[in-house]
Amino acid sequence: MSLERVPFELSKEYLDLVLRAVEQRDAGFIRDTMEGVNPADISALLDEVETDEARYVLDVLNNEVGAEVIEELEEDTRKEFLEELEPQEIAQYIVEMESDDAVDIINDLPVKTREEVIAAIDDPESAAHIQELMRYDEDCAGGLMAKEMIVANINWTVIQTIDEIRRQVENVEKIYSVYVVDDKNKLQGKVSVKKIILSRDNTRILDIYDSDIIHVETYMDEEEVADIMRKYDLDAVPVVNLQGKLVGRITIDDIVDVITEQAEEERALMSGISGDVEEDDSIWAISKARLPWLLIGLVGGTLGAWAIGFFEGSLERNAALAFFIPLVMATGGNVGIQSSTLVVQSLANRSAFEDSISKRIGRMFLVAIFTGVVLAIISFLIVFLWKDDQTLGTVVAVSLVCVVMLASFMGTATPLALDKLGINPALASGPFITTTNDILGIIVYLAIANLLLP
Repeated sequence: MSLERVPFELSKEYLDLVLRAVEQRDAGFIRDTMEGVNPADISALLDEVETDEARYVLDVLNNEVGAEVIEELEEDTRKEFLEELEPQEIAQYIVEMESDDAVDIINDLPVKTREEVIAAIDDPESAAHIQELMRYDEDCAGGLMAKEMIVANINWTVIQTIDEIRRQVENVEKIYSVYVVDDKNKLQGKVSVKKIILSRDNTRILDIYDSDIIHVETYMDEEEVADIMRKYDLDAVPVVNLQGKLVGRITIDDIVDVITEQAEEERALMSGISGDVEEDDSIWAISKARLPWLLIGLVGGTLGAWAIGFFEGSLERNAALAFFIPLVMATGGNVGIQSSTLVVQSLANRSAFEDSISKRIGRMFLVAIFTGVVLAIISFLIVFLWKDDQTLGTVVAVSLVCVVMLASFMGTATPLALDKLGINPALASGPFITTTNDILGIIVYLAIANLLLP
């Protein structure tokens, strides 16, 4: 019995209808309700079904749509799905993708399958592009670029260029501009499609192209490429090799992926999670990513307890000291996180005119003095009004000034030092800073109490 033709919707109800359609082999329902739907939405739906069910849905859709859906699938889901396909079947989807996306997917396959897929690609040009891109590391410009682009010789006329655009446009999803090269394929500049259309047929590209063009080299790190495209607000950037020859282009969608991955990695580090994990991963995978930092926190807490025990005599003489340990620890942790976060943000958006390390630490010192004094005055009033003890209020106030300055220094200096060592500075914004400042805060607070209290 044929199912009712309902519109596509990312809902549990529609998912149930799709599963029934797969069970009944109702290809018409799937084809009709998914026609014209964004592949990203179809991918979100297929992430929720079993591999064999997803395979039936993709078999019903045409290969072009299926290729886009596979690109958008979650990495784990896509890997499981491709394991069920023959190399010839994978190749049918690969030829519909842009070369950079095709390489990303092929590189996730076992080596033997990878070779079989490339051998099964019936388009020699596509196979050659894929093999060329596979030489580059995935985190450099060469690994990000796609080979599909519109290229015109500097000596061509406008009518020749238009003919070339018509010939190449079938393989290029988006045309941002036409890149201009010389007879040796060295990048000379670019020319906009608008300028080509408005020029006379016999006008030479030499007379209308723009030689002022921003480009990147194949060996550039992906973060450097992202910074360039973000700084100059580029939709696409050409890639050249060491000889200056045009070898590909990087589009904004690939850079958005890079920026998103960077943000997710830094957020995980700041939260005390190592590795690439998601909520629906296995219990072991999630635990393995979280345990290292939790163990560091456990060690830090133990050292904090040892520090408190070292000053046990002071606490016995004045039990009220214990009331304000959480205040000192929380203040130090918050100040450290604030300082390190600001530094990490500045390192992520580097400027050619950024201050020297000494100037940054000097500014931090002034900010720490001001905020520390304000917090000290407030805390002194709270302690004095609550405990009616001027000396205890002085201990808490002086401790806060010292802890704020120390935490600010740690929060500023640590990410700068990690950056110099080539380690992700976001590491300094997580449990590392919090645990360190907790221990130092306790030691400073109880040491000052030991000195000032009778």
